[in-house]
Amino acid sequence: MALASALRVGPDRHGRVVAIDNGLVVATAPADAQHLPCPDGEIVAGAVCAHTHLYSGLAPYGMPPASPPPEDFVQILERVWWKLDRALDADALAASVRDYVAKALLAGTTTLIDHHESPNLIEGSQQIIADACEQLGIRALLCYGATERNFGTDEARRGLEECRRIAPSPLRRGLVGLHASFTVSDETIRAAGQLARELGTVMHVHVAEDAADVADAQARGYAGPLERLEQLGALPPGSIIAHGVHLSETQVRHCAEQGWWLIHNPRSNEGNRVGYASQLRHSPRVALGCDGWDADMAVEQAALLRLAKQHGDANVAARLDRGHALVAERFGATNDPLQPGALGDLVIRQDGKVRHVIVGGRAVVTDGRLTGGDVDVIVADARREATRLWHRMAETE
Repeated sequence: MALASALRVGPDRHGRVVAIDNGLVVATAPADAQHLPCPDGEIVAGAVCAHTHLYSGLAPYGMPPASPPPEDFVQILERVWWKLDRALDADALAASVRDYVAKALLAGTTTLIDHHESPNLIEGSQQIIADACEQLGIRALLCYGATERNFGTDEARRGLEECRRIAPSPLRRGLVGLHASFTVSDETIRAAGQLARELGTVMHVHVAEDAADVADAQARGYAGPLERLEQLGALPPGSIIAHGVHLSETQVRHCAEQGWWLIHNPRSNEGNRVGYASQLRHSPRVALGCDGWDADMAVEQAALLRLAKQHGDANVAARLDRGHALVAERFGATNDPLQPGALGDLVIRQDGKVRHVIVGGRAVVTDGRLTGGDVDVIVADARREATRLWHRMAETE
């Protein structure tokens, strides 16, 4: 997608004016810039969701409960999410992504960092996701989470090759993904690290979400999954480590020293009963994700503040804003949003509601409506594909 022409936004009710040219915030808008007035609104930075799963977008449309009910985290994966990802086909994935992205934009989220798996739809899956993101105009960091949990090392090889196919664009960057340490061999971890270095990108991987991941790494002779990934060369500086619930203070401090990002996903961790990531407070490089829940980051932030209070965890409010620095690293931009050199992503709120959304200088939501699609059509398609997906899940072993 080509970047939008120059845009001047504001002044808002606080007198703030933001100029965007060639996708970046600039000090002064060109004379021929388009103008978006918002005298009664408030200009704020677009929200970043630093870890999610776009393939889960159909889950709110009546996904049947697992039977028998899962008793632990691994059973939740096996009986719910791993059955869902195996049942995905191209139409279901496209509908899932469109629905998820549409709702994210309407909630004021302008960037999604995705971690994808669809074992029976590996080749081409990233293009399906990229096309839907581009159509609706969201900024995205994409990867395929390579794993061996279904078809062994060949499945992992194909997953890594799918990461190689992600073409960068003004609104898109590719990452290299691993599902989690406990679903891959040392050989695959080494290959993932080599690919990340070859592509000049970083790793995106689940680490210590549950104690089972730690136990697996220790059974393989490592101190833990973090040490395993590091010793096998799979964590370049800037890598994105999702969860970290069962990391120690020492490990979290080490992540900060190595320049790795940790992503807190409070609603998901609570829902999966894996614990609260209390040790993340020992790193300044912690951003906020939602792990496949809806990407309304105000809701995720509220959950973070509620759970942090329960666990006596202070100074967590900045995690939502830290996502801007993470994304700026990958796009080579200034990490201070709305300042010259920053990505041209912003939201105009009025009376507490999202009115306009700008991504890369392009208006993707105007007066509360998508400009790249019809939300009613998107939702209807999602409902139809969800029904098909539940039937396939029921037939999946």
